[in-house]
Amino acid sequence: MTTSVEKVNGTPVASHAEPGFDPRALAEAEAIRKRADAEAEAMRIEAQGKAEAEKIKAAEEAEKQRLTNERTRMKLEKDQAAHDRHIAEQAEKIAKARAAAEKAEKAAEEEAEREATQEAEQQRSENLWKWGARVIYLVGLVIAAPVQFIAFWDRERPFLVAAPALLEGLALVLAAGAAWAVAHRRDVLPYRIGIMIGALLAAGINMWHGLKDPAIGINAGLIGAIASLGGPIVLMAYEHGIAQKADGIPSYREKKAAEKAAKKEAEAREAAKAERKAAEAKAAADKKERQNREEAEQKRRDDDRQKHHPDVWEVAEALRSARGSQYVTEQIWGDAWNLVHGTRKVGITAKIEADARAAETRMKTATETPIFGPLSLLESQKGPRAKRDPNTPDGRRSNGGTPPLRRPGDTQPYSEAAKKQAALEQTSTTAKNAADGDAN
Repeated sequence: MTTSVEKVNGTPVASHAEPGFDPRALAEAEAIRKRADAEAEAMRIEAQGKAEAEKIKAAEEAEKQRLTNERTRMKLEKDQAAHDRHIAEQAEKIAKARAAAEKAEKAAEEEAEREATQEAEQQRSENLWKWGARVIYLVGLVIAAPVQFIAFWDRERPFLVAAPALLEGLALVLAAGAAWAVAHRRDVLPYRIGIMIGALLAAGINMWHGLKDPAIGINAGLIGAIASLGGPIVLMAYEHGIAQKADGIPSYREKKAAEKAAKKEAEAREAAKAERKAAEAKAAADKKERQNREEAEQKRRDDDRQKHHPDVWEVAEALRSARGSQYVTEQIWGDAWNLVHGTRKVGITAKIEADARAAETRMKTATETPIFGPLSLLESQKGPRAKRDPNTPDGRRSNGGTPPLRRPGDTQPYSEAAKKQAALEQTSTTAKNAADGDAN
């Protein structure tokens, strides 16, 4: 019996009269060839895809490297700018320090120059004053000594000629003693008293002999008295200034300046004291006002809590009394709330907690229940397919009658939302069928 193959996959096969011809083997060979071509095309497409992927990857790596280099460059520029700014700041600090040092050095030099000038001026004036006092003393001695020589000259008692040296020398020696006392920081008052006594004796004798002795005359006696007093007084005044300087006794000008500075300091202290008192008064007033506000707020809280939560307030009052607190503090109120309602969340009761959980359950049910109908996400992903027109030619005939080769990934996968929606619909349907079965 002979079997003839008229069609293969809907394609007519030509009849062969040659003996030994096998149409099935021919179809299998054609299928193998097609499969090999398809595999070769797939490998080509895969290789092309890999090449494209490598190209894209290389481009991405190049872009990543470019961005890395750009960031590195920007970081280096930032570090360089920060370094330059640091160098500039250091240079500015050094310049400021150098300018401050130069300014301080210049000020020190000016102060030293001013002090040197002042010291030189003081030394000059002191020398002028010292030698002026000595010259006046010598001039007075030159004037007073001849008057006294004339007054004490006696041929029968020639030794009295030494009396002028005694009277004038007494004041001179005592002046030298006063200078010694000043230099050695000793009491100079006795020497000054002695100087004045000697000068008064000499002046009195000169004046007396000028009035009584016609050979001397009143003019010579008067000028001799002035000379006997003037020289020691001038010298004593000089020594007095030296003593004050050595003892550190301030001058009149220094006293006035010190008094003025003390007055300013006292005024500053009084101003600071008044300011401190004003600040203390303001702080006390602010504290009092704050205490009043706190007491008013505490009273408002107590009244409100006592009015709206009398059961908790009773327990809180008991805790306050037991703990010795003046007010119902937040800690006491929280403990009382916990004892009455069983929760440390002040303001939460059992009813509020139950209502909150019920509302949360309703919201969860509303957000997680599957959606059926035209708004279902599952229907948007798995809608009914359009019916194929019977007159549409078979697309497989264009490839020689061989069905197209399907590979993983050819079909677009469903979204995660659609998968979740399908699972929820299946679960809901199963639960509904089970409930209907129990009801039946």
